[in-house]
Amino acid sequence: MFEKILIANRGEIACRVIKTARRMGIKTVAVYSEADANARHVRLADEAVLIGPAAVKESYLVIDRIIAAAKQTGAQAIHPGYGFLSENEDFCDACEREGIVFIGPPVSAIRAMGSKSEAKKLMEAARVPLTPGYHGDNQEPTYLHEQADQIGYPVLIKAAAGGGGKGMRLVEKSDDFIAALASCKREAASSFGDEHVLVEKYITRPRHIEIQVFGDTHGNCVYLFERDCSVQRRHQKVLEEAPAPGMTPERRAAMGKAAVEAAKAVGYVGAGTVEFIANQDGSFYFMEMNTRLQVEHPVTEMITGLDLVEWQLRVASGEPLPLAQEQLQIRGHALEARIYAEDPAKGFLPSTGKLVHLAPPAEGLHVRVDTGVEEGDEISPFYDPMIAKLIVWDENRDQALARMLQALADYRVVGVANNIEFLSRLTNCPAFANADLDTGLIEREKAYLFPEGEVPPAEVYLVVALGELLREAAWAEGEAERGNDPGSPWHARDGWRLNATASRELLFRFGETQKAVTVAYRGRDRYTLTVDCRSTEARGKLDDRGGLRVEFDGRRLGATVIVAGEKRHVFLDGRTWQLANVDPLHHAGEGGGAEGGLLAPMPGKVIALLAEAGSKVEKGAPLLILEAMKMEHTITAPATGTLKAFRFAVGDQVGDGAELVEFEPAKG
Repeated sequence: MFEKILIANRGEIACRVIKTARRMGIKTVAVYSEADANARHVRLADEAVLIGPAAVKESYLVIDRIIAAAKQTGAQAIHPGYGFLSENEDFCDACEREGIVFIGPPVSAIRAMGSKSEAKKLMEAARVPLTPGYHGDNQEPTYLHEQADQIGYPVLIKAAAGGGGKGMRLVEKSDDFIAALASCKREAASSFGDEHVLVEKYITRPRHIEIQVFGDTHGNCVYLFERDCSVQRRHQKVLEEAPAPGMTPERRAAMGKAAVEAAKAVGYVGAGTVEFIANQDGSFYFMEMNTRLQVEHPVTEMITGLDLVEWQLRVASGEPLPLAQEQLQIRGHALEARIYAEDPAKGFLPSTGKLVHLAPPAEGLHVRVDTGVEEGDEISPFYDPMIAKLIVWDENRDQALARMLQALADYRVVGVANNIEFLSRLTNCPAFANADLDTGLIEREKAYLFPEGEVPPAEVYLVVALGELLREAAWAEGEAERGNDPGSPWHARDGWRLNATASRELLFRFGETQKAVTVAYRGRDRYTLTVDCRSTEARGKLDDRGGLRVEFDGRRLGATVIVAGEKRHVFLDGRTWQLANVDPLHHAGEGGGAEGGLLAPMPGKVIALLAEAGSKVEKGAPLLILEAMKMEHTITAPATGTLKAFRFAVGDQVGDGAELVEFEPAKG
């Protein structure tokens, strides 16, 4: 077994590998960019080596620097994690040349499966079922358009070197093909350095089911059952589970056999995933093979009781697989939700900033949290905005769903926008709860998942007001203890008045709506709160992490109120509400950029201008494309009007909130 390994990755997966290595007594070396100097994976590793600036092309993708770091520290092997160089054949070759073990498959397998089009040819020879499509080398737009027309719409354009949902476009009709192809090729070139694409028939209401395979250097290969990853957004997985709902033993065996045959066809060694598109009728087609550990591997670990990173390390060191196929068993059901710093209300745009408050649910037998960040860390614009993976397990799917809902309700994130509430609605969505699954579930359940016009109930205003009062009282008590006369009644915040009851108003704003809570003091830590003409007797206790135990008219409940500037983040009954504390003496403007301007929703690079300056455009017309975090974001006209000028040219970097376009809405 290795004595020391280097982890050529960052964030959650680097921390995940460190955890297993430490348990096995293996020392770890982290690599980091300048932006990650204080990152959690750097703090956890035994050693760390700086490999370059923030940009991945100058750090995490520079093979020579990573190899040099391994040699400098005496690491015997390199674990690539997922993403970055994990499926890069040149990196695997470089490790081999330098006598460093690559913890993954041989370069021949990476090469064979690295091109989706070449992989399809191999699978066809191995008699693995394939989706109808064009996987050839002719990349002329006109020719690809003709192939798509012959296949029949809808079709899916996919980057041959792609993965992670990047470089994919669904095309519904022939007229849209050329524009979608150009966008797909741009994103593929940016993300993978290769604009080669393939075109496939898009299966209506498909399920995405993948099989975990594992091979060793002794000729053994097994499958560790399946994961259902059908719930996706923009071809990126959102919720994953194992086993797949409705999977029969016969179908599982058939898919497992096909996956093992696919792995054997390329002499596979280590952890890999064979992904299939499955019809509702049970038929399935090979989609691609990921020659690495998957993001969603924890659900497989939870139902098998195995550590797949440990298996990777053992196989890479030359040991045989720990178990044979007949020894592998499924127990219970597991779900994984990806907690991201993104704003569902703004089309899931990534959010950046400091994690002012981060409190995950308690871990144990049923709940696991894999993360690369801690409270106080930054979500930067340079990398994937994942906060954590939340994994739950229970004896059956219904119980696992209940576990997930509770764990999401217990999660507390302040400082960046996040998708936790969206994940709660998704988990609770009748279609998902009843396992009516396909890759279009999020789109078809939009009305349920994206409710409009929701406003906080009165109870939220009661909670935030009580939190404010208790915080004031705690502050006054602290000031008294620091003073010369801590027992003085003048320090008390109990509203005492001679022959009168003290009262005041607290003002809070939600969106554009401002609401008052009237407070009448009833003694120490007791109040009558009135909102919407209804009075409530209130009392409670506040801890130093914003946790509130409140009592309203004798009914007790728990809540959390986190203060961030003027914002009050209220966590109550599994929901999160963001209110602003209004100071009636403060009259500063709201800001938000120049009137008539369109602002950048996040830092990025302008890669295309889609309209002419001076032209009249309709509401929703695309104006420009901003690339951020390797994804394209189209900025559209907010109303019918005139595009007067662009503030930036193609290739320019822009900051969050930068004015992109001078736009004049039509009058009348």
